[in-house]
Amino acid sequence: MAPRTDFPPIRACLFDMDGLLLDTEDLYTLCINLILEKYGRTSLPWSIKARLQGRPGPEANALFHDWAKLPVSESDYLDELTALQRQHFPTAKPLPGVEKLLGDLGRTRWWDVKEQSGARHGFKGNSDGKQAQRVHIALATSSTSANFAVKTTNWVELFSVFESHRRVLGDDKRIQPGRGKPLPDIYLLALKTINDSLEEGEKPITPEECLVFEDSVPGVEAGRRAGMRVVWCPHPMLKKEYAGREKEILAGRMGEAGEVDTHQLGEIDDGWADYLPDLTNFPYEKYGIVVPPAEVELDASMKENTDELVTQESRSATA
Repeated sequence: MAPRTDFPPIRACLFDMDGLLLDTEDLYTLCINLILEKYGRTSLPWSIKARLQGRPGPEANALFHDWAKLPVSESDYLDELTALQRQHFPTAKPLPGVEKLLGDLGRTRWWDVKEQSGARHGFKGNSDGKQAQRVHIALATSSTSANFAVKTTNWVELFSVFESHRRVLGDDKRIQPGRGKPLPDIYLLALKTINDSLEEGEKPITPEECLVFEDSVPGVEAGRRAGMRVVWCPHPMLKKEYAGREKEILAGRMGEAGEVDTHQLGEIDDGWADYLPDLTNFPYEKYGIVVPPAEVELDASMKENTDELVTQESRSATA
């Protein structure tokens, strides 16, 4: 089919975390392989790992145990895995392009800052004469609150760009059991957290005005099922594992959720999803995103806002 090209500008970016923002996927593999080696099992192959990625803990663990058949109970395995993760997760680092991308998107709040006249900067338009607008961001990760805290312990300032009320984590009670990725609930909830906190008078953001950032196949399907545009930025080994099936992945048609609400899925080459090898040199123009120049960060109103977010994040991290 002919790809759609008449999309509205993106007004919200919704981010997965593991393997997308932080290099935790290789750390997950390391911890699991240490346990597999201990019990005389072979290392975790990408054919299995690909099915675990992006899913909530209970679903991922069930798939893993069905394959590994370890000679220990699931609770004992989880105790060993948790201990290893607490040891290794604090070494996680942002993946290429992440720090600049989040900084650029965070800086778009400049368009909402009002001048002395009361008009917002975005109303003046950009160099092309088009009105610029803030891009709101939210986090939508299957990581639990405890794991999130461990993984981000050295990146408090980086993650402060995600306001606490715009974070949806894997143990969020608003997501019903069994409704994690690849189902769309987590991304629809992330959008709701944004819409519920927009300034009075700001038009609610629609799903097609959202851009989901994902590295996993179930995550891409979740974004597509939510009716959102998607950027797929997978681990190189995952890309290799699914070589030749990229178009199916971008359409959300890998069958990760089974025959459930198939009307929500995309079509091959429909233009709603794109593959990127990494997040460096992100093509903002393609998505109608206008990033203000870096010097606006020197404005007092921007600094006050940033300091407030970092302070809130530091408090929550030590609570």
